[in-house]
Amino acid sequence: MNIKIFLSFGFILISTTVLAQEKRGRARDFGIFTGILKTGSNNAITDVNGVSVGHTTLIKGDSVRTGVTAIVPHAGNLFQEKVPAAIYVGNGFGKSMGLSQIKELGNLETPILLTNTLNAPLVANALLDYMLALPGNENVRSVNAMVGETNDGGLNDIRGRHVKAEDVINALKNAKSGNVEEGNVGAGTGTEALGFKGGIGTSSRVLPKSKGGYTVGVLVQSNFGGVLQINGAPVGRELNNFYLMDKNKPYKADGSCMIIIATDAPLSDRNLERLAKRSYIAFGNVGAFSSNGSGDYAIAFSTYAKNRIFHQAKSATRNIDDLNNDEMSPLFMAVWEATEEALLNSLFMAQDLKGINGREVKALPIKKTLEILKKYKALEQNKLPMALEY
Repeated sequence: MNIKIFLSFGFILISTTVLAQEKRGRARDFGIFTGILKTGSNNAITDVNGVSVGHTTLIKGDSVRTGVTAIVPHAGNLFQEKVPAAIYVGNGFGKSMGLSQIKELGNLETPILLTNTLNAPLVANALLDYMLALPGNENVRSVNAMVGETNDGGLNDIRGRHVKAEDVINALKNAKSGNVEEGNVGAGTGTEALGFKGGIGTSSRVLPKSKGGYTVGVLVQSNFGGVLQINGAPVGRELNNFYLMDKNKPYKADGSCMIIIATDAPLSDRNLERLAKRSYIAFGNVGAFSSNGSGDYAIAFSTYAKNRIFHQAKSATRNIDDLNNDEMSPLFMAVWEATEEALLNSLFMAQDLKGINGREVKALPIKKTLEILKKYKALEQNKLPMALEY
């Protein structure tokens, strides 16, 4: 009886706490628009045809606040039908796995998994088991598992290495297209960014038909420091929450950011690397500066079917389609816009979270933020006249 009463009261207290929090939403739900290009139907990385995303979120007791996120480029056997891919390293303070082979060969042969720093080897091991068990891979003797990470040890018992093989498989098997969960989910469960609760964020952009009509989608795992800016407005400074503001106030500057970029444009790994580099412009736009301990990586891949790399190639040579250099600028704009909005979505969709040692990280206060944006005329910028034709 006492246990039931305790649980009942616990439920009431939890419910009251949730109701007291600000209503969360994506950046553009509050009139915050980034750039001039249109978004895809879901404004997510899954707007790139064939791409799916899955999460496993682990919130247990008072100290487990972590998870894993899977980004799957296509529904087939990715080892047998690899996709062109590239890496851009903004700051190499990271423990990601699989980067060097992608950089060397220019292709991706597993889904991309995101998790926390100390769980990266365990997640890679589970990903290897998953890939080796796929039909058609019975004789495979080498797989390059791609695992990215950020350090969520400020809220999570990171030394416990709580992400297990079944959590990885769950994220992979539940990966889906359409809407993508954001904020305190998957690999973003215990992350923090720019002085506030961080997490998973995503966005997409679609080019006008005159520029190819291609789609660029971005997903981020935000976990880094700086001075938050939104559409040029000094939000972090106005909220009195930013790096170096007070030597006596603890502020998390390190931690890392993973930026995953998908496109259906016909690109070689060379042009995918150029695309990945442009995402870093957006990283700075929101106020990040890549601190010494922030491992910041962009991984870009193309789903364009003709450019897939077959493990059992029938010819000694291959012909691919690759946009001319002069045609890349619209895609550069698209990845810049989508990355910036994905980073903002990770903040706006995150919620207050208390974790290990009772430490709590507050989410970005939306009401106060909107007041600051109004002050600096940084809202509803989509109402400015534009001449883009789709």
